[in-house]
Amino acid sequence: MGEEPSDAVLVARCRAGDDAAWAVLVERFSRYVYAICIQGFRLREHDAEDVFQDVFAKAYVQLPKLRDDGAVRPWLAQLTRRQCIDRLREVKREAPVEDVEPDGFDEVLLELDEALAVRQALAKIGEPCGEMLDRFFARDQSYRTIGEELDLPAGTIASRISRCLEKLRSAMEDSGALVGPEVG
Repeated sequence: MGEEPSDAVLVARCRAGDDAAWAVLVERFSRYVYAICIQGFRLREHDAEDVFQDVFAKAYVQLPKLRDDGAVRPWLAQLTRRQCIDRLREVKREAPVEDVEPDGFDEVLLELDEALAVRQALAKIGEPCGEMLDRFFARDQSYRTIGEELDLPAGTIASRISRCLEKLRSAMEDSGALVGPEVG
């Protein structure tokens, strides 16, 4: 597995007309944008899909105006926020912005930012750590279940998860995503 380009490198490649880089950028942020629509603004699925398309269409056109290539994530979050508000206004024509943006949106956005940072760090550390941590934390599998599926002793699973968490911590510290003393 090759090293994933940073957001800034990816944006620079997109600006240079690299279609493959654009596909990677959309893939990298697609779940994030969609989650803002569904979790942050509680849009219906078809509205979220429309907003998703609008966000990436606008991003494609407006990418040359982005002042800091490394700030693509907050920029996409802001584009998504605006598109969601516009979509909700279409549904409720007379609602002011304050009535449209849901309570707790900033907290949801923070959680989504953290989830994206973890996902990017997991991609950076690669396999087998990515799968091991996904099985234990996301799928909530026990050491025994993971060990049975991978034909390894439960104690080995425990030590590998510990080592993988250290790799994840280092990857997140290197990217600046880990600010406090703990991962999660």
